[in-house]
Amino acid sequence: MRSHKLLLALALTAGLAVAAASPADATATAATCRVELNYVDAYDTDENNGDEIRINLAGYMYPSGNRYVPMNNGDRAYSGNFANPTTTIGTTGSALFSLREVTPPAVGQGKHLGSVTAWGSTCATLSTGQITYIPQHIFGSDYWYYMSLVMTGL
Repeated sequence: MRSHKLLLALALTAGLAVAAASPADATATAATCRVELNYVDAYDTDENNGDEIRINLAGYMYPSGNRYVPMNNGDRAYSGNFANPTTTIGTTGSALFSLREVTPPAVGQGKHLGSVTAWGSTCATLSTGQITYIPQHIFGSDYWYYMSLVMTGL
């Protein structure tokens, strides 16, 4: 009799745990989204010996300090190479990730090559935990890059 009560209690507890993790939670519409750099590909750099690249996000340069990411034709640099530029936006906001070519030794803001914008309207279409990629080719008279962002519904 005692084991019957124990089994009943365990079954009820398991049922509550399943109810707490219902599928309805998994499909909730995202109220905000995390947006982060996924990667940058260099197809044609401005300089023969490669470019020195940084990302400007909301006035902050990635990587920080006097650092940059050297890129030659055919190179791919991931988010971690740039110290993980990441922000959060709402369903009506936006985030601008600007690709910058800098000139050492004083790297500063550098030359603006192009940007990729993550829009809140895209965030509004995501469910919590759902991701989407935001790719963009960035062309200039003497360079060609491809930047990809990843947006995750929160």
